[in-house]
Amino acid sequence: MRRLIVNADDFGFTAGVNRAIVEAHTHGIVTSATLMANGPAFDDAIVSAKAVPHLSVGCHVVLIDGEPVLDPKQIPSITSESALSESSGRARFHEGLKSFAARALAGRLTADEIESEAIAQIRKLQAAGIHVSHVDTHKHTHLFPAVLRPLLRAARSRGVRAVRNPFGPRKPLKSSELLRRPGLWTRYAEVRILRVLASKFRNAANRAGMVTPDGTLGIVVTGALDEKLFRAITAIIPEGTWEFVCHPGYNDDDLKLANTRLRESRETELRVLTMPEARKLLLHQGISLISYHEL
Repeated sequence: MRRLIVNADDFGFTAGVNRAIVEAHTHGIVTSATLMANGPAFDDAIVSAKAVPHLSVGCHVVLIDGEPVLDPKQIPSITSESALSESSGRARFHEGLKSFAARALAGRLTADEIESEAIAQIRKLQAAGIHVSHVDTHKHTHLFPAVLRPLLRAARSRGVRAVRNPFGPRKPLKSSELLRRPGLWTRYAEVRILRVLASKFRNAANRAGMVTPDGTLGIVVTGALDEKLFRAITAIIPEGTWEFVCHPGYNDDDLKLANTRLRESRETELRVLTMPEARKLLLHQGISLISYHEL
């Protein structure tokens, strides 16, 4: 049996991203989304989420490239006084995944601070009336044990029992597809290197009593997904329950001003996720769509 959760990240990032996620759910194959508690379009996302009750909504915990929910003075190991928000003047999270990874692997992150900030973000969604079905993290920072352990504690303390497994299958794409897309090789190499952490993730999730899919698809092709790559991925989905990560959106003025590399690609993803062939293709492959609520 093969089951697939299609999760749209960055709910709350911009109003255009919110609109695209709702469209990809109502007219496409998106079954779940993860909402940024500190997103600029948070309030709009809350209204949008309540209008589509069958969309499973989780918390997209942000620990880099954004503003914290807590006072930055409470979480100095994950914020930077040199990176101030233009709107609030408060310290922001550190910028960039590579520097964050270096800090995580060097033991320079304080677990209690990560747990407190994650709790605050989950609580903000719940206070707004969202039943938080699962958690994941912006740019998959919870693949690092220094983030995973406090994140799991935070989720459990707020009654959330499901978490994204950020590790994909050993071969997320056929070699022939990678050869046609040399731009994907760097991303593929990074994902392969980080797979050494996969067993630690599984052990930690099991010890915490958390439910998780067998793994995640779509990370390697983030920013490059098109119909051809979508077809290639669906053709090799293994047995079990998997999550497909996507980032639909509209490349409007808000997105053009935002700190993201994903712009035109979001509209391409929206077209792929809403094309009539997408659902038919999954059905033909014997793949059932589910959400995190059903997990």
